Amino acid sequence: MDRSAVIASPAQLATVLRDRRDTCKLTQKQVAALVGLLPKTISAMESDPGRSSVTSLFKLLSALDIELVLQPKPKTSATSKTEW
Repeated sequence: MDRSAVIASPAQLATVLRDRRDTCKLTQKQVAALVGLLPKTISAMESDPGRSSVTSLFKLLSALDIELVLQPKPKTSATSKTEW
């Protein structure tokens, strides 16, 4: 991944995870083997990451060489509704 991505929903996270795995030219089975997860866990995280454990997410991020960075949201003048 050569750029940052702001993730505001589980659907966006799923897209980023799947795209990164594709960019790395890895199958779900290969990624799963790298970090000791089942391929069905990788599949579930790429389709509905909101139901995944934080531990599994960190394992997948590690396999895909992705760093998680938390920072405060920028303040906006307009109040926007978020998924959460």
